[in-house]
Amino acid sequence: MTNEKFTVEGSQVVEKIKELIHQGNIRRVRLIHKGRPLIDIPLTVGVPVAAATVLAAPVLAALGAIAALVTECTIEVERVEDTPKKRRTTKTTKG
Repeated sequence: MTNEKFTVEGSQVVEKIKELIHQGNIRRVRLIHKGRPLIDIPLTVGVPVAAATVLAAPVLAALGAIAALVTECTIEVERVEDTPKKRRTTKTTKG
């Protein structure tokens, strides 16, 4: 897993989190303001993006309310790294 941090203005929080959810490999999103966590959103890996967006709608509404109160905050994202699929190789012999 990898962690990334984005600093955004309050008005951009909801759009940035929607964008991150649509990427599909997000395990957790944390909203931080002045070093203190405001909200921690666990996401289920493997849920289709459309379902994740619908399930996250109430959380996004809450984020909108929080974002209206802050001028700048940090979004911390925990990503699940995609594991490369093993390729099967076959040997061919000329005979």
